Amino acid sequence: MLAQYLSLLSDPFETFKIADEIRKEVNGDNVSFVVNRNINFTDLCVNRCKFCSFRNRKRFLLSREDIKRKVEEAVEYGCTEVCIQGGLLEGADIDFYIGILQAVRDVSEKIHIHAFSPMEVLHASRNSNMHYEDVLRELKKAGLDSMPGTAAEILDDGIRNEICPEKLKTKEWIEIIKAAHRNGIPTTATMMYGHIDSWDDRIRHLLIIKKIQQETGGITEFIPLPFMSKNNPLGAVSKGSSGFDDLLVIAISRIILHPEIQNIQASWVKLGKKLVQAALFTGANDVGGTLIEENISKSAGSTSGEFMDVEEILTLIRMCGRIPVQRNTVYETLRTFE
Repeated sequence: MLAQYLSLLSDPFETFKIADEIRKEVNGDNVSFVVNRNINFTDLCVNRCKFCSFRNRKRFLLSREDIKRKVEEAVEYGCTEVCIQGGLLEGADIDFYIGILQAVRDVSEKIHIHAFSPMEVLHASRNSNMHYEDVLRELKKAGLDSMPGTAAEILDDGIRNEICPEKLKTKEWIEIIKAAHRNGIPTTATMMYGHIDSWDDRIRHLLIIKKIQQETGGITEFIPLPFMSKNNPLGAVSKGSSGFDDLLVIAISRIILHPEIQNIQASWVKLGKKLVQAALFTGANDVGGTLIEENISKSAGSTSGEFMDVEEILTLIRMCGRIPVQRNTVYETLRTFE
């Protein structure tokens, strides 16, 4: 199986073509996006991941009132989702994370809360002396709608021991993602590549994601995330992936994850707007969200900006001859822009 997928590297342009044909078969000419706001509630973190440029940079912690104000701005703009993640604050327990959810719900009962990575769930579990499945149940009860499948990096413990030794292990990430799905909490899935990983590692990672989806069906989209090399120790070892590699990762992800995962996102924050347009011809069918605010990629050297308004997203998609579709977090169509 691994050798079969590695053979896709031998003729990249044929691989691009195959991925684009699958994309067209599954998604047609529709390219989706979500109107959302990103909220990073703290950069204080007890972990020391070698790829992180965000940790303890400004040493901020948002209050509940700060969070409410950001949610109010999101509602006023027309966001259907708030995406909430942060550093691992020392001692943060289940009550801390529930407090964040309550701050959102104080402002809006309707807005979709997409929050807390598997690492944050495990952190709350450890600090609350609770099983992570019980943490997930309590978070859902408090208003959590879905989870970002971040903290995955590369799902190989040899690599994780090098780049993020204090982070959850591969088995723990898989178990928490599956537990979320069992409890009716859909998730995304991600892969951070372009550091000390190889193509073998990337393909094995994709096959793990594929197997999870075969078992649970709870993954809404796959988002490849190229490593950003500025302002972090890992950047001394690797300067990241090439643009061509980025497109090839998207293409191979589309091929391997078909038919289980139907949505492949090209992140404009990570890739830049023009490379995202190219990715729409190598397997991607989604360009992410408006974001409004973004701190993590920016601190690692991203120059693509923090906010892309709806009109700019529409233009980006239409320039590629595609049809823009506004979706919600779980990929239900809200509006098609003919």
